[in-house]
Amino acid sequence: MVTTEIADKIKRLEEKYAAMGQDLSSYLDGLLYADYLTYWDYIQLDVLLNLQHPRTPIPDENIFIIYHQITELYFKLTLQAIEQISFAPQLTVAGFKTQLKRINNYFRNLINSFEIMVDGMDKDQFLQFRMALLPASGFQSGQFRKIEICSTELVNLVYQPQRPGLMGAELEKVLDQIYWRSGATELSTGKKTLTLRQFELKYMSEFLQLATRYKDNNIQAQYRRLSPADQQEIIPLLKEYDTNINVRWPLMHYKSAVRYLNRKPEDIAATGGTNWQKYLPPRNKRIVFFPELWTEEELENWGKEL
Repeated sequence: MVTTEIADKIKRLEEKYAAMGQDLSSYLDGLLYADYLTYWDYIQLDVLLNLQHPRTPIPDENIFIIYHQITELYFKLTLQAIEQISFAPQLTVAGFKTQLKRINNYFRNLINSFEIMVDGMDKDQFLQFRMALLPASGFQSGQFRKIEICSTELVNLVYQPQRPGLMGAELEKVLDQIYWRSGATELSTGKKTLTLRQFELKYMSEFLQLATRYKDNNIQAQYRRLSPADQQEIIPLLKEYDTNINVRWPLMHYKSAVRYLNRKPEDIAATGGTNWQKYLPPRNKRIVFFPELWTEEELENWGKEL
């Protein structure tokens, strides 16, 4: 028996497929012959489990690869949430809070799971297989750089001493001074490492396009469009966002580097040749997405208390 509800749905389906120049009957034939969807096909499980290609036979290299792949998937989810804040047809406080909570949850999970990297690998195995990774480096995570660009006014991603001269400057000029470009220079000469040169070649034009698209639509800009009352609802979530990404997350990387690369009398260099001792500690970078939300004392002590 065809109920009124089913008849209405059939009519809507006919309209949908007619708009595509298709016949509903042909579509139904396709449904009759199609196989049932399985979990492993839906999430492409076989593909996923074959995305690890170690460069060495050392077992713990798989831990290193898989954790970084998981990290990049969380970054993808973060960028999707940012997109929904920045380009919502009509952004509401409820929608803003929902997406910020998601992002904070993603980074909270990443931060809390970093022990997989800090304590989960055998140190001797890591120091063996890491040499097969040169010059690749986690520094080259384009998605993380995109999260930074989409979060705040671009000048906030420049080290403090260079900012005054860049106020109102073209985005390309500001991007030339973005903080991480000085984090991948050779320790002895100050020249760009191959890691940085490769990274710039792949991503800089894309970063400029992204910075242009988000110039007036980044998270900070969207926050500033809210009324003072609505801003008060958002502030605690933004402060957690700022702390998670700019303090807790880099601090986890620093602790990992200390565990694996700290050695007397001289520290081991990072695979990308980055000056990790100065570059990784958040108290040294002092990058803040939303400086207006913090007191002068909090900014002065940024990254020191966690």
